Amino acid sequence: MKFEIVQSLKETSWRCFLEQQADANIFHSPEFFEVFSRVKGHEPQLWAAVKNEQVFALLTPVHVTLMDGALSKKLTTRSIAYGSILYDHSSEGHTALEQLLQTYASQNKQSALFTEFRNLADLEGVQPILKRCGFVYEDHLNYLIDLNRPPEEVMQSIGQRTRKQIRRGLRQGNVTISEVTDKAQLTEWYLLLQKTYSAAQVPLGDISLFEAAFDVLYPKSMIKLLIATVAEEMIACSAELLFKHIIYGWYSGVDRAFSSYIPNELLMWHLLEWGANHEQYQVYDFGGAGKPDEEYGVRDFKAKFCGKLVNFGRNTYVHQPGLLKISKFGYEIYRKISS
Repeated sequence: MKFEIVQSLKETSWRCFLEQQADANIFHSPEFFEVFSRVKGHEPQLWAAVKNEQVFALLTPVHVTLMDGALSKKLTTRSIAYGSILYDHSSEGHTALEQLLQTYASQNKQSALFTEFRNLADLEGVQPILKRCGFVYEDHLNYLIDLNRPPEEVMQSIGQRTRKQIRRGLRQGNVTISEVTDKAQLTEWYLLLQKTYSAAQVPLGDISLFEAAFDVLYPKSMIKLLIATVAEEMIACSAELLFKHIIYGWYSGVDRAFSSYIPNELLMWHLLEWGANHEQYQVYDFGGAGKPDEEYGVRDFKAKFCGKLVNFGRNTYVHQPGLLKISKFGYEIYRKISS
């Protein structure tokens, strides 16, 4: 059975496929493709397996480059499929997926160091296909919170200590949660995010990522950019994505000098309560909780909300092994110098 592998789709065909697939997520959407197309250092691609104009498998990786310059670009460009793969759950869909991955791997040998699939759904049924195509699996955790219940029930499911802190913070009323509604607010919002990522020595996308998200997603109610303030001073922020029945945690930042106000916990509760009060949303996806065998402070925070721990993992295909070793070595040196 032969499928045509294409790198563009009619938007109607694209959206129809997303509607048909229960595992479709926001990173598969035309809107997010448009967001990434506007961002510095980002180049989105679309790959699809099609037969008789019907889509059977979809891949939307983004080439992300951390540094400018020909050599730097070669050493820092990786391809990230933030929503992983999407395929029809049929024998035809499995065949389409395998042909899609084989073609993608053969045609991307020099364009990126590696391709990483960040799995947001259980891909156990197609892991043999991914393995045959060279996409190696590794464990990666996540937490999912059930929003399909009353807010008080969500509150009661949170860890006791955190629940008490949130209730006390709500009574004291020192922290105000609001939403970015004007693009001009993004400058201060991004500075706080930048401060957080710099302290953690983790690369952060250019502000154009969030400007594009505001321009494309906000008018369609596909994003919430939240702010926690004390006496009008911004002390925490987050970006939350909305698609179908799921709220996705995307980015968050906090000013550690205000930790006693527990702004992250109050901001998270604000979002969970909002989601539980809107019947459309059934799940909050924390957006990843790290590798199980590695310490990860962010996982400790997410664990306090007592969601369901899942291990959908990630799959990686290394296009250029030699250059990847050099790149990793250079990145570690960069982190030591900048710390």
